[in-house]
Amino acid sequence: MNNPAREEQWASWMRSAIAGDSRDYHKLLTAVTPHLRAMARRRCSQFGAPASEAEDVVQEVLLAIHLKRGTWDSSRALGPWMAALVRNKLIDSLRRRGRQASVSLEDVVATLESDERVDVSDRMDIEQLLGRLKDPQKTIVQSISIEGSSVRETAERLKMTEVAVRVSLHRALKALSALYSEQMR
Repeated sequence: MNNPAREEQWASWMRSAIAGDSRDYHKLLTAVTPHLRAMARRRCSQFGAPASEAEDVVQEVLLAIHLKRGTWDSSRALGPWMAALVRNKLIDSLRRRGRQASVSLEDVVATLESDERVDVSDRMDIEQLLGRLKDPQKTIVQSISIEGSSVRETAERLKMTEVAVRVSLHRALKALSALYSEQMR
């Protein structure tokens, strides 16, 4: 991040969102999505992943921001935290697909410094929101986003095409976003 004013605005929105302000949470997600998309594209290029992988990474990062927002240290900048999420989600995606990714020493240090624990209230939020999805969307989100299965593995297990799984995943993530917004009102 090379824009301190933007970084402070995002951090302010994130603090408000953690405190329960759904409008600021919506502002934050709307503002960071193009930034996340650009980061994901750069990382895909950097790791030799297809550009089509970027949108899947962005969706995974948006879900991770929601699920792990309580782990963000408000005394630290938000941009590096999100950058670490993008990097980690892309690496996870490449691993699921059987590709190797090299990671710099600085990235390893940044990952070790971050606290990625999910507390009990976050687990309850996850279970409550997932419980409101219908199958196969619920199963797809659990398989890919929580268990770390690949799209291919999930498609084979559910006897669906990979395209159908991706479409269902994107629709499920959109539905989760709407459910969360509704819950925050």
